[in-house]
Amino acid sequence: MPEETVPETMRQVLVRSLEDVTLDIVPVPEPGAGEVLLRTVVAGICGSDMHAAQGSHPFIDLPYRPGHEVVARVEAVGPGVTDLPIGQRVVIEPNLTCGRCAQCRAGRYNICRELRVFGCQTPGGMADRFVIAADRLHPLPDEVSDAAAALVEPLATPVHAVRKAGPLTGRTVAVLGAGPIGLLVLVAARRAGASRIVITDLLATKRERALRMGADAALPADDPDLVAAAHAALDGPADVVFDCVTRERSLAQAIDLVTKGGQIVVVGVGASGGTSVRMDLVQDREIRIEGALMYVGEDFRAALELIRSGAVDVADMVTATFPLDQADRAFAACGDPEQVKVLITVP
Repeated sequence: MPEETVPETMRQVLVRSLEDVTLDIVPVPEPGAGEVLLRTVVAGICGSDMHAAQGSHPFIDLPYRPGHEVVARVEAVGPGVTDLPIGQRVVIEPNLTCGRCAQCRAGRYNICRELRVFGCQTPGGMADRFVIAADRLHPLPDEVSDAAAALVEPLATPVHAVRKAGPLTGRTVAVLGAGPIGLLVLVAARRAGASRIVITDLLATKRERALRMGADAALPADDPDLVAAAHAALDGPADVVFDCVTRERSLAQAIDLVTKGGQIVVVGVGASGGTSVRMDLVQDREIRIEGALMYVGEDFRAALELIRSGAVDVADMVTATFPLDQADRAFAACGDPEQVKVLITVP
């Protein structure tokens, strides 16, 4: 697109609280060396966005400018960018890293010492346009729809969590929480070869969705006999538990659900402050508890390939769509526990 056709100002979502989501008019940014100006097509609202809007995210301060689950088109490029044609559709990988610390040098840049996340600690892509480094972009194949592409970033986190669990072929899995991340952990674990998968949630509709998406059993998270029911469905304790809720109750359930010598992967963002954990049982049963944060490039590419293969039913995942000028309604809709993934489109 010729430079003169790019307007001087644009709309950008600003979140001060869940009840105060507005559109700011701000200058259109210019791409610097190695950067790209993109026009947003679709932006998803993440569970982290909701935690932040409610003031409960431990690493996002209010007010903030969201948008890290973004599909966009290249509108202009800065000096040094030669491999992204104008109009190319892309999905962004939002980790912003130093590239110098020990973790970055080891390829584990998802836990960079100076990690920031685009749309969390910096202004994001829930706007008409945004600028980001070219190396944060993954070109999209034509056959992947915009709505499907918006699920690549959310799926990359479960792909990373499943990879951290090691080989799952023939192993049994419990997934706590059937929200967007839990459902996508289900997909990733099944593709990784898990033999049986049990998923839990408070809502019957989400449990039904999990069964449609391939769970062997879906159990009420508040069932007092949950552990016995899950063990019966798995023919014993779970080899791996993925906690996508990460509250005191879910961690307690995870410890009771997992086998001796088993593994708990903490995927959900925990609440600020301390959480009680039965460390006596962790020690006595040699339970391994491990965190999983975001992803790296190989997880992102694997997620894109899973989406491309049709492994995720977009209709089951995307439950509401709003235009950018109704961002406040979109955030309010996310407060409904029946929603799974809410998208904001920029016509």
